[in-house]
Amino acid sequence: MIRRRQFLECLTALGGSYVLSACGGGGGGGSSNGAQAQAQGQTAGTSSNVGGTGASTSTATGSTLPATSTTTTASASTSVSASTSSSSSVPANGVPTTSSSGSGSSSSNSSSGSSSSSGSHSSATNNSPMASADGTAMPPATSIIDNQNAVWTLSNGYVSRNGLLAGNNYNVTLVLWIRGIIYSQGTGGQFYGWNGTIWLACNDPRLGGTSTDGTAIPPAPYIIDRVGALWTVVNGAVYRDNTPVGVTSNVALLLWYGGKLWYQDTGGQFHVCNDVDQWLPCRDPRTAVAATPGMFYGINGHYDYTYSPSQLVSFMRNLGCSTYRVGCTDDPVQLNAVVAIARAFQSAGLTLFVLIDSGLQDSNGNFFASESAAYNRSLTCGATVAAALAPYGVTMYECGNELTRANGIVVDSATAGTKAIDFNNANWPVMRGAMRGMIDGVKSRQPTAKCGINFCVADTGASDMLWDGLQPDGSSGYPTVRWDLTTWHNYEVYGDIFDIGADGNGPAFDLPTYCKARYGVPFLITEWNTGPEKSESYRANYVATQLASFYSARKTHNLQAAMYYVLDSGDTTYGIMINGVPIALPYNAFTSFTAAHADN
Repeated sequence: MIRRRQFLECLTALGGSYVLSACGGGGGGGSSNGAQAQAQGQTAGTSSNVGGTGASTSTATGSTLPATSTTTTASASTSVSASTSSSSSVPANGVPTTSSSGSGSSSSNSSSGSSSSSGSHSSATNNSPMASADGTAMPPATSIIDNQNAVWTLSNGYVSRNGLLAGNNYNVTLVLWIRGIIYSQGTGGQFYGWNGTIWLACNDPRLGGTSTDGTAIPPAPYIIDRVGALWTVVNGAVYRDNTPVGVTSNVALLLWYGGKLWYQDTGGQFHVCNDVDQWLPCRDPRTAVAATPGMFYGINGHYDYTYSPSQLVSFMRNLGCSTYRVGCTDDPVQLNAVVAIARAFQSAGLTLFVLIDSGLQDSNGNFFASESAAYNRSLTCGATVAAALAPYGVTMYECGNELTRANGIVVDSATAGTKAIDFNNANWPVMRGAMRGMIDGVKSRQPTAKCGINFCVADTGASDMLWDGLQPDGSSGYPTVRWDLTTWHNYEVYGDIFDIGADGNGPAFDLPTYCKARYGVPFLITEWNTGPEKSESYRANYVATQLASFYSARKTHNLQAAMYYVLDSGDTTYGIMINGVPIALPYNAFTSFTAAHADN
């Protein structure tokens, strides 16, 4: 738990919405290659992937979609503020980010993943009485008037503004005035938006913004993701911006759901695209899975509280909680304290969720020398804890606490954890061994017990490696880790877990949906709260809002429990009471919600 507090103090907010900075495409002060490519109506043929998210900065321009598609390709260049003829910026998907028409992308709600815009044209940004009608095109029009009353013309393939060449352009075949932005299209098919100084590569603005959550090919001809990349299926393979994405074949369905791209092959198997364009096997993410009721409301505590077990039972009942998470090792002092709690909870019909807090260091404080050394130590710890608690009805264990965020495991604690390279290759086997050892130790004493592995932030890079037996360097063939429960910590600073940010300022995604589809086991949020510096009123509002978000997902995302951190922190930083006395505002917010929303 100390590691979590230290991490929160050093981590800057990883929000659910990101904007990538544009870095190329087009001409007139941008890439000279891009300008030349537009001028020639040809493809410069270079693009660079940004953060592995599907965004790319393009110096290419004249490319078209594969022959089987009738739409034009998208550049994934992102928004740049416009010092222009309008107050909008030029986004990759051709929809102004400042438009009031509802055509920009929007954050998802807790149960639906990402959603977005219609492709309808709004005249809201065409605010000059002299401006041309929204959607005006040259040809057939002979000129366009923008919001600054500037006159745009197209002659011999050149676009001019008030009689002067607008940036570097030629071989232009079409000029559009849509939502307060001037767009041009070259003979190669690539579109550009004018930002007041240069032309930035973008989608055909008539295609609309980010595709609605759940859009699928077929029947849709294309999908536009949150960074404006345009996805298609050509001859059974998946393309993004006219380039194959990973290795795909026999694609029968391409799906945009929960901020991720998924495909189903002709054999029925689903795959999801990760942050480095690898397609991983999974289930259909759209399938709603209802968690088993009865343990949804939970709270964290510590083995060394001065409260008696009977007091803890009383607190739990007053809070409306059914699940209490507490950690221990095989140290007799810790374990005996947890056994006493387990005995009281068994009589009261409450659930004790035990964190086996075995670490990665030996008795000298050094990383274990090998995977087998870490495995053996954790095997002993897990077996000892399970043997002591099994007689008192404990059936669920969390095997390790924030190990993916331990010093020496995560390379940079500010990363979201969606990529394998976010983690230390040399020390990875030690963590894997410890996790495997705890699980095997528990199962050796309680074969039917449920074991969870814990992750933080958006650590799907870590969870996928463990599940598939991979190392951070990409090598394979290592022992896999199979858990019965996926457990996650979600503090406010990490972002909305249903719309959480990816590495490289990448687009946000619905993390519980991803885990539901990838691992197929119940999802538990075993720690959640806002920051320690927040006021009581802020915390109370956060408690009510988060409980509502979690509660609404329990029947669709297989969200089995949400455990507030913590019962008593000795002060107002995290706890909901101090020395048995409720902290009024957050406590009342919590109990009001549990009283009004049955765990059924």
